[in-house]
Amino acid sequence: MKFENLKKSLRAMKPYEWFMAAIMIFIAARAMVLGFMNPAESMNPPWLTVINFISAIAGVFCIFLCAKGSISNFPFACVNTFVYIIYLWYWKIYGTMCLEIFFYAPMNIISWWYWARHRDEQQNELTKSRKMTWWQNILVAGVITAGTVIYHAILVKVGGNVAWLDAATLAIGIVAVILELFRFREQYVWWIITDIVAVAMYIQHFDPVYLTKKSIYLIMAIIGLINWIKLSKRNVTNE
Repeated sequence: MKFENLKKSLRAMKPYEWFMAAIMIFIAARAMVLGFMNPAESMNPPWLTVINFISAIAGVFCIFLCAKGSISNFPFACVNTFVYIIYLWYWKIYGTMCLEIFFYAPMNIISWWYWARHRDEQQNELTKSRKMTWWQNILVAGVITAGTVIYHAILVKVGGNVAWLDAATLAIGIVAVILELFRFREQYVWWIITDIVAVAMYIQHFDPVYLTKKSIYLIMAIIGLINWIKLSKRNVTNE
């Protein structure tokens, strides 16, 4: 990763993005401090609040940079994936945990390499955006629906928590990260849906840090869709 490109991407962040990042970091830091001061009143053990704090920082910068098409999002993505796996393991959210271990972790590296091979002509720190055809969109929707049903049946057998929401997160996440790898702007339609599912999941299983984080993800997914549509219009490519 070129640090100059990372600097360019960070300088391109809007004031409202820095404001959301500050909110996320403050909430995570507060939860961490309270977790150590009053462990009996915290829903998470103190060590897990540290994990949440690291995830908050890495996660928000990953999602902000990805929404811009910045290749520099991947170092943050790798850190966020690792610490999120620990959180999901502790709370037995097995479907999403498997998604992070067996899919997100290796795909972060592969996507990092692939995006770097297809850089935007106008801004070298960004990647090119592509647009899917109508039949590709229908195929993707069918695969996600089938995957949700199949994985729900598996989760019911292994005793995972919030099985339907967990199964939907898994199915959508797998497809969305493949679309992200190949730089399709439609990934953000599915990120919006999966972030709505995640917000519902963390409302049901209340966690202020992750509820705030996923709410910010939802906002940035909408912004990301807008940004990637603009990128695809100026980069008409099948590469």
